[in-house]
Amino acid sequence: MRIDSLELQMRPRAPHEAADLGIRLCQASAREVYRCYLAVAIPLSLLALSLFEVRPWLPCLLVWCAKPWLDRTVLYVLSRAAFGQRTTPGNLWSDQGQVWWNQFILTWTWRRLSPWRSFTQAVYQLEGHSFFRLRQRIVQVRRKYSGAAAIMTSAFSLAETSLLIAVFSLPYWLTPGTDNFDWATFMSDEGNQRVELIVSIAYVVVVLFLEPFYVAAGFGMYLNRRAELEAWDIEQEFRRAFAT
Repeated sequence: MRIDSLELQMRPRAPHEAADLGIRLCQASAREVYRCYLAVAIPLSLLALSLFEVRPWLPCLLVWCAKPWLDRTVLYVLSRAAFGQRTTPGNLWSDQGQVWWNQFILTWTWRRLSPWRSFTQAVYQLEGHSFFRLRQRIVQVRRKYSGAAAIMTSAFSLAETSLLIAVFSLPYWLTPGTDNFDWATFMSDEGNQRVELIVSIAYVVVVLFLEPFYVAAGFGMYLNRRAELEAWDIEQEFRRAFAT
């Protein structure tokens, strides 16, 4: 990485501060992040929802399994934004081989179960190590940060659940005359199917909104860990001093 082109001011940060740095980066480049992310996530979400008639639980399962793969698009945009580069859907399409198809099987299977996947994803996607070097590098980067990364994942899981409940409850709160709401009809066999469809749509909406911030928080922690390992903050200070 070219540290001289890094737009972020690197300094020693606690893991939660580093996660906040990543979230602020996502906020600053939100238009580019969501434009590229939704270009991929919306078609996949529509495909997932189309499976509702096959099995009601399939849409949620497909979107849940697809999260690490969708995260790669977000990380691609954020990694460019960190170095002051703007990203368009055209850039994403040009680099689709590296973003979408590299390590495809592992992304959809084993790495989905990682409790610190947004923290370590940058190692897999951005550093370009060989398969045998990756294990050693992951252990090095994860040292001292595993607990914080797992807690961050748990926090976003709780946030996701809370938002899911909030979005799911909107039809009830927006229905006129909720004091006389017919719960018997709502929970009937026909109503159960309606509930399952609302849950599926609510889950998709929450993932589309929240997932970029989860990726950004992990990316911020990754950058902080790289700064610790490679003294980026000191290098930035030297470059600034000698530039003047």
